[in-house]
Amino acid sequence: MSTLSTNPVPVIPPYATMLGFTRYVSRTGPAKATFVGGLRKQRERRSGFNPHGQLVKALKADIAFRTGGSYLDGVVGLVKDRWKPLYSTLRGGARAYLASLGDPELVNLAQTRDAIATVGPLAVKINPHFGLRYDDGRREAVRLHFDEEPPAAEAVTAMLHLMARHMDQILPNAEPVLVDVRRGVTHRLDAASQPAYVESWLAGEAAAFTAMWSATAAPAAA
Repeated sequence: MSTLSTNPVPVIPPYATMLGFTRYVSRTGPAKATFVGGLRKQRERRSGFNPHGQLVKALKADIAFRTGGSYLDGVVGLVKDRWKPLYSTLRGGARAYLASLGDPELVNLAQTRDAIATVGPLAVKINPHFGLRYDDGRREAVRLHFDEEPPAAEAVTAMLHLMARHMDQILPNAEPVLVDVRRGVTHRLDAASQPAYVESWLAGEAAAFTAMWSATAAPAAA
């Protein structure tokens, strides 16, 4: 006589980081479902590793201590051998971005806070890498893009919109900024963008994301 397990199947609610959600919206067709399935598996396994952490720390140190890139120059020698090619590739663009900030004496790091956005039925974690405060009063909340390919237009729009939407929590009165580190290119909100349209588009994408997330759980629950 077989015994049925009484252990409930764990329910993992739909969830995405801002990076995951914006990567999702830039995909098309079946690639969307495949991507969501991969995110769910990562969440189930609680896996994931950020290979860029040391580079972010070095960039922040160069800003904070006004060292003109010396931390970025040194970080390549500090990471494991497997990451040295990646860091060597990223360093040039990171230094170009650092130089674009202007006089180091006129810019300081600012503390940012993460926020949880509700996009349609989906919870999305909004997490900039750091904030900047300029002597003239300007503030920026900065998110870094490290991928080999430049960020898709959809990803740029979604990320900047989501940060702007929650800026009161992240860094009040700041402008959202996305930096394409490999190319040293800075992206800002398009003044001609229509927030209501973007909001409607993202809500639809989030609804589809949630449906795909639930669909990937169906075999495990069967």
